[in-house]
Amino acid sequence: MKNIVYILAFSLSALPSFSQKRIVQNQPYADHKLYHFGFHVGLHTQDLLLTNNGIAAPNGEIWFAEIPTYAPGFSVGVIGDLFLNPYMNLRLSPTIHFGDKTVYFTELADNKEKKASIRSNYLSVPLDLKISSMRLNNYRPYVLGGVFGAIDLGRKKGNALLMKQLDYGFEFGFGCTVYMPFFRLAPEIKFKFGLPDILDKNRDDLSNEADKIYTNALTKGTSRMVVVTFNFE
Repeated sequence: MKNIVYILAFSLSALPSFSQKRIVQNQPYADHKLYHFGFHVGLHTQDLLLTNNGIAAPNGEIWFAEIPTYAPGFSVGVIGDLFLNPYMNLRLSPTIHFGDKTVYFTELADNKEKKASIRSNYLSVPLDLKISSMRLNNYRPYVLGGVFGAIDLGRKKGNALLMKQLDYGFEFGFGCTVYMPFFRLAPEIKFKFGLPDILDKNRDDLSNEADKIYTNALTKGTSRMVVVTFNFE
């Protein structure tokens, strides 16, 4: 009986030490490097904010365009990160986005439809300011925002719609850094908003004049994109 009492007393005295077990931080000094590199892979969706003008074509038809559905594309890029202070980093992340978008045209009078598929492989170069919270064990949420420039490497003439090759705009997003034993993993989502009108109105590439009615039905088009990536640093 005395032995059982000793065992119970020892077990109760050991409970606080187990409940206060310290969580080991992986890579405790990783965030203090002046600069580091990494890469990311992920998915994205491309979109266009289209402005219809409602102007009738020479044959009297009035066409309206929209993008009702989205198809996922693939994104891959590299990361260069510069340490500014314990909570702020400047990062450059050149990325290639492989994807497409489908524009549906509907004629107002008789509901005729025309579909235009636009393939765009964007080489985007964003410069972002990353602001991180305090580290909580092996997790550290952050937000980021900045500007980007992009060039369309998959631009193909002869389609019903043609986008200009160059684009630029601003972006913002958020993520969370997870500190693994040998690297940092950060799931991240970013929203990109193009600023200029990228709808190419100069359609000398179209031999049939009637094919220009789809371009003439629009006043402007600006790019939009949502990107979900996994960063490895």
